[in-house]
Amino acid sequence: MNESGLETTRVPRALEIKTKLFGFELPDLLLIFFTLAFTNFIFGSTSFRYPLVWGTTLSLALFLFFAKRGKPDNYLQHLGEFITSPTYFAAGAADQSYKQMKKGGTHVNKSQ
Repeated sequence: MNESGLETTRVPRALEIKTKLFGFELPDLLLIFFTLAFTNFIFGSTSFRYPLVWGTTLSLALFLFFAKRGKPDNYLQHLGEFITSPTYFAAGAADQSYKQMKKGGTHVNKSQ
């Protein structure tokens, strides 16, 4: 307790800092380890296991590390959503999910 009678506790300076491990976000680490596990499952018993398993995983990790440097959080997720979204949005187009209401609050079903 301090002199004014109020209890105080220390609060971290940055409450919204994303947890990173070796400079990677959690989804990136999951992708890297999933790639490692999948390629090890497929190519682990072959004589090319080191270049195929570790080479692809290391190249993916390096690509993610350098491609995402200086980008905001979840950059690849938002980039994928942007690429897969339609490129043309019509502001005056008819609403496809509009259902006309009758008096009494019941829906008119035009599909039957």
